[in-house]
Amino acid sequence: VLDGAFVSTLGKYDIVYSWGVLHHTGKMWKAIENTAGLVSECGMLYIAIYNKADGIALYPDGRFGSSKFWEKEKKFYASLSPSVQNLADYTVMSALIVMYLLTLRNPVKMIQSHKKNYRGMSWRIDIKDWLGGYPYQYASVAEIFAFVKKLGFSLENLRCNNGLLNNEYLFRRISTPENP
Repeated sequence: VLDGAFVSTLGKYDIVYSWGVLHHTGKMWKAIENTAGLVSECGMLYIAIYNKADGIALYPDGRFGSSKFWEKEKKFYASLSPSVQNLADYTVMSALIVMYLLTLRNPVKMIQSHKKNYRGMSWRIDIKDWLGGYPYQYASVAEIFAFVKKLGFSLENLRCNNGLLNNEYLFRRISTPENP
């Protein structure tokens, strides 16, 4: 998606969908721009981008901190050897199980229902993805809206997350560079 010359050979589509990918390219804004270029006139662009969370908070899914903190954590995690990454994974899993118990939630039930309720992946893989997942970029709703609007889109729908997870955007192309 970062190779604009290649992306331009792919054609135009009525629906272009990218959920939780573009912010892991290391060049999120270029990735969004190139992806938007695949949308036909009056077509739809559906993207999910990590929310910019400035405050330090504890979120319902057990995550905490700001986007900047997680950017640094993910960069550090990516620098670790696979065996140390696994140790970190199991340490976090153990801490979450303790947190579930302390908050009177059944850890077995939480883990078993995770795939259905959170992002469609197993609890273990989700933890590895959250600790890793570098490069990691994020943006506020206003930043995404302003950027994509300049590319000739209007916002049709928005599902906001008040935390570290993805905001989901549905845009409609209202103009193209060839037809402003």
